[in-house]
Amino acid sequence: MSIQQSEVLYTAVATAENGRDGRVATDDGTLDFVVTPPKAMGGSGAGTNPEQLFAAGYSACFQQALVVVSRQEKADISGSTVTAEVGLGKNDDGFGLIVKLSASIPNVDAATARALIEKAHQVCPYSKATRGNITVDLAV
Repeated sequence: MSIQQSEVLYTAVATAENGRDGRVATDDGTLDFVVTPPKAMGGSGAGTNPEQLFAAGYSACFQQALVVVSRQEKADISGSTVTAEVGLGKNDDGFGLIVKLSASIPNVDAATARALIEKAHQVCPYSKATRGNITVDLAV
């Protein structure tokens, strides 16, 4: 279910110049990065790249979804972390992404941790946006 424009609470605005070998910045100036292809793709690796930016956003959003779910479930997730690995590779349409989300939740057992990340995956806006479009693997 999509949201309507009147329901938007916040809109982030970023502008890129020269694609993967240029610059990306937000309209408020809080982010301003040189963007370069990673060494693994023949670039200098001297700047960040879109996959790193996506991984940062996805991991932060998923961690917040985990916080929301843990409150509902009354689970202690203090000290938890979420790591997003975003892979870029060739597919039938040119290029595509694959994601692995790894959660470390030290204060709960493995079954509870798994249940929490499954529930977080259902409410995380990034997970909703990517569902059915890319492979997202969940790990604890």
